[in-house]
Amino acid sequence: MAKRAIIPPEFTAAADQLKMSPAIISGNHVFLTGVTGSDAQGRMPGDAGTQIRNAFDKIGSVLRAGNLTFQSIVEMTSYHVGLRDHFDLFDSIRLEYLAEPYPTWTAVEVAGLRREGAIVEIRVIAHTASNN
Repeated sequence: MAKRAIIPPEFTAAADQLKMSPAIISGNHVFLTGVTGSDAQGRMPGDAGTQIRNAFDKIGSVLRAGNLTFQSIVEMTSYHVGLRDHFDLFDSIRLEYLAEPYPTWTAVEVAGLRREGAIVEIRVIAHTASNN
């Protein structure tokens, strides 16, 4: 099965440095790499709300580069440092981006993430067909 990378311009430097693709299209699915909430300059904000919104905005950027929307997401996994400290905030922000039918979702508490200061990392799988 053929696969193709999606690399929005704002992700080119990170993709080159880390030797990874922000997303891969394989068949009718798009697999997005996990994203944290750093800003456009790579700085990690100190507050949870900004980190969470930044992460969802990055997901949106990758989806748009693949001609998809948040409605294309079929599965989401979120990894949290201090899950209970910011779960309600995460959930309310999540609902600003996602609508019915909501994707499946697993939230996982972790001891740490690769990016220093990151409290959340989100990965999603999207579907390319608009009629399903």
